[in-house]
Amino acid sequence: MTKKLLQLGFLICISGLLLTSNMSAQQQELQLWPKGAPGAIKNKDYKESPTDGRGRENRYIKVTDPTIKVYLPDADKATGAAILICPGGGYTCLAYDHEGFILAEWLKQHGIAGILLKYRLPSDQIMKQKDVGPLQDAQQAMRMIRNNAKEWNIDPHKIGVIGFSAGGHLASTISTQFDREVYKTKDTTSARPDFSVLVYPVISMKEGVTHMGSRINLIGKAPSEELINQYSNEQQITPNTPMTFMIHSADDHAIPIQNSLGYFQALQENKVSSEIHIFEKGGHGYGMRDVKGTQKQWPLLMLEWLKMHDMI
Repeated sequence: MTKKLLQLGFLICISGLLLTSNMSAQQQELQLWPKGAPGAIKNKDYKESPTDGRGRENRYIKVTDPTIKVYLPDADKATGAAILICPGGGYTCLAYDHEGFILAEWLKQHGIAGILLKYRLPSDQIMKQKDVGPLQDAQQAMRMIRNNAKEWNIDPHKIGVIGFSAGGHLASTISTQFDREVYKTKDTTSARPDFSVLVYPVISMKEGVTHMGSRINLIGKAPSEELINQYSNEQQITPNTPMTFMIHSADDHAIPIQNSLGYFQALQENKVSSEIHIFEKGGHGYGMRDVKGTQKQWPLLMLEWLKMHDMI
C-alpha cells in the first residue's frame, strides 16, 4: 500500500512538473535587448513602474528594459498565426490590461499566438533620439518572433501586428517603415508584418488631425516639417504596406476619426487590401473591456477578416 502511494505521489509530482513546464513554455517573457537598447542613455533615476501617476494598475510608465511576453496556444488549437500587440497610452504609458494581456489570452484561446510588446516610451532622459525608440523595439520584436517561429509553432508568413491608440501609431509605423534602418543589426530577418490591425489609432502627426499629446511625446513640441511628415503614416503607405483591418468610433473625441479615414484612403489608392469598421458609438479606449454597443464585436470581426485572408 505504501509503495503504491509513493508511486502515485511520484506520478502526481511529475505531472505537476510537466504542467508547470508546459505553462512556462506557453507564456514566457524575453528581453528585446539583453546587451542594452541602441541609443540608450543610462539614467539611474528613471525607473519603470507598473502604475501610472494617477494610481492606475497595469499602466506601465518609464520602460527601460523592453520585452515581449509570449502567449502560445495549445498545439491542438494553434493556427500558426501570431500577432504582436502594441498597447496604447499616448506614448506616456502602456495600457497593459485591456489593450494587452487580456487580448493576448483571448487570442491564445482562438489559436493565435499573442505576443505582448512592452515598448520603451519616447523620452530624452533615456534615448539619444526619442522618436525612433518605439520603432526600434517593434522591429526587434518582429524579428525575434520570426526567428523563434519554428520553436513557437508559428508560420513566419502569418505574423501580424495590432495597435491601439498611440500603440496604433506604432503599429502603423512598423507597417509602413518596417525596412527603415533605425538601428544597426546583422540580422537580415524581415520586420514587415504580414497584416496589421489598427484600433482607434493615431496615424497622422498633422495639426488638426493628430492627438497632440502623442505627437508632443514622440516628436516634441516644435517638430520640423520633415519629422511631422516622417511620422504621418498615411503619407508612408506604398503597395508593399501589409493588408490592414481598422476599427474606429464616430464619437471618438480623443483621436479624430480622420486618422483612420486618411490611412484607409491611402491604402485604397495603393491597392492594399483593407477593411474599415466605423461604429456609431464607443468613444475611445474600449479595447477588450466588457462594454455595451456594437463596438464590442470588433474582435470577432477581426477573426472573420483573418479567416477570409487564410491567416487562421
